[in-house]
Amino acid sequence: MALFRSGLLVLTTPLASLAPRLAPILTSAARLVHDTLYVHLQPGMSLEGPAQPLSTPVQATFEVLDFISHFYAGANVHPHLDIRILLTNIRTKSAFLPPLASSVQNLAHPPEVVLTDFQTLDGSQYNPVKQQLERYATSCYSCCPQLASVLLYPEYEHGGLPVEVSLPSTIRPSSPVARSPKQPVRGYRRGAVGGTFDRLHNAHKVLLSVACVLAQEQLVVGVADKDLLKSKLLPELLQSYAERVEHLSEFLVDIKPSLAFDIIPLLDPYGPAGSDPSLEFLVVSEETYRGGMAVNRFRLENVTCEGDWQRERMGMGKAIVGRVLLEVP
Repeated sequence: MALFRSGLLVLTTPLASLAPRLAPILTSAARLVHDTLYVHLQPGMSLEGPAQPLSTPVQATFEVLDFISHFYAGANVHPHLDIRILLTNIRTKSAFLPPLASSVQNLAHPPEVVLTDFQTLDGSQYNPVKQQLERYATSCYSCCPQLASVLLYPEYEHGGLPVEVSLPSTIRPSSPVARSPKQPVRGYRRGAVGGTFDRLHNAHKVLLSVACVLAQEQLVVGVADKDLLKSKLLPELLQSYAERVEHLSEFLVDIKPSLAFDIIPLLDPYGPAGSDPSLEFLVVSEETYRGGMAVNRFRLENVTCEGDWQRERMGMGKAIVGRVLLEVP
């Protein structure tokens, strides 16, 4: 039986080696936490040095986006866990990024325990390492006053030796260009994502997380309502619009509080993405890819002839919504 309602999992293993270890790590964490599990990525961090480790920026690459997708997919075997991968320290390649915040980030469910995949050589719950872990966690996030800490020692395959694997490419740009795992992902000021977001689940979280990584100032989130719900199977069983927005808002503010979120009702297939020239990207799922293409065609067809500046900003001849469209299976 799980002991804690909420927890923070600090992952320190490099991502390529971490991917094949995720299943046992998640299983170990699920034995301790029964409700909300926050995840903080800090590859390469050591907890055994004399100095207090600090949160440092993690370059947003396609490998990071693929890892986020892979993590949420693996979490489906633990349906009792509300997984939230925190994105504050994941930074895109962008000239207009604000400096990494040094203040403590508030979380909707302050962790009662901090967990980590960092392991000591003797496989013990070494107190100085746990103390470093607790100090690190409380320097980054609001935690419960009596914070517990646990070093996870799951049973890995291959005797626990680091094995690097390449994650499947689940995040794809709309343009047919080659992408490599280590390729940096660029950031944009404003973008959009839309959906029904009924009973927020891990596939929704992938879509939203990718959008949050790309957006640096504002993310417009369209939530289907009214006429757009009529085509849904058993629409009367859907959560109310207010309830969906409440859960969505809490998740978004938790994972990236530096963003401004504009959550609006989506009343037609195009929404603001079809007309707002300041939106630079749209993130879609595999099943809504055609809808994303239709949004871009709608934008191009409805550009007025009042000035060339508007044609340029509306993305004439460019990819979806002016810049980029990402597909998330």
